[in-house]
Amino acid sequence: MRIGMTYDLRDDYLRAGFSEEETAEFDRLSTITAIEEGIRAMGHEPVRIGNITSLVSCLANNERWDLVFNIAEGLYGFGREAQVPALLDAYRIPYVFSGPLVQAVTLHKAIAKHVVKDSGLATPDFMVVHCEEDITAVALPYPLFVKPVAEGTGKGVSIASKVSDKRMLAATCRNLLSVFKQPVLVETFLPGREFTVGIVGNGAGAEAIGIMEVILLNQSEPEVYSYHNKEHCEELVEYRLVDDEEARKALDLALNCYRVLGCQDAGRVDIRSDGEGKPCFIEVNPLAGLHPEHSDLCILAAQKGVSYQRLLERIVDAALQRQRIFT
Repeated sequence: MRIGMTYDLRDDYLRAGFSEEETAEFDRLSTITAIEEGIRAMGHEPVRIGNITSLVSCLANNERWDLVFNIAEGLYGFGREAQVPALLDAYRIPYVFSGPLVQAVTLHKAIAKHVVKDSGLATPDFMVVHCEEDITAVALPYPLFVKPVAEGTGKGVSIASKVSDKRMLAATCRNLLSVFKQPVLVETFLPGREFTVGIVGNGAGAEAIGIMEVILLNQSEPEVYSYHNKEHCEELVEYRLVDDEEARKALDLALNCYRVLGCQDAGRVDIRSDGEGKPCFIEVNPLAGLHPEHSDLCILAAQKGVSYQRLLERIVDAALQRQRIFT
């Protein structure tokens, strides 16, 4: 097959003047090269397309592909991760990973939590602050956890995200509203263990690769899996495979959330336990990072003995199987 590759290259945006944090979700050249080599090793022809602007140009020039390996995050709006799959749908070009509905719903963490909660699955109580006037309406017990409603890679998450009183809540919310120009998610702080679950497949056939506990080391920003901790995870974070009772409950919850939200082909679900050890849904990433050494999904797969090449093969196989079912 001729497999196109859509992505947002971090270096392109840095050269255009965007900051390190603004480009945190975008991919490094080494990731693009690794995926390209993996596609070629499967016996297919990889074709670099690039971001949505490049995709539009290619489509306008009547270029087509048998499949698109899409990891484009987009830049603006709640639908930014949905833009490329929506465009590919319009041209009836199959692609890897979730479609536009799932991408839009899961990017907006509050909407995703509504779906999970309405399905009877555990997630911490939450409210959304759309403007400064909403801050006084927050009626949840402290401590609380505060972050932008539609960012990834820990953007906007720092030691200031855990707030213990109204003054701290107001200051943190005002800062996030100003910096990120989007609503703020306020939820009950969960003091328990943090897990991430890697999943491959679709529907009833989706299965967890495994579950990994995120353990913050002494020199890290404490209690929160922050942007700083994620960017320097090699020195600040230990990722440990776990298989105890609490971890198994977290894995089951992650699979159920993945299925309820309709995620496709592969993804990563983040779970954190409350003070009584009950796992709760935090968020899902249907476009989980694929840097071979740096991304959580790849770290987890490697610890479970699944090579990077095999992980890519399983993702592509899941997409192809899904296409056969619906065509």
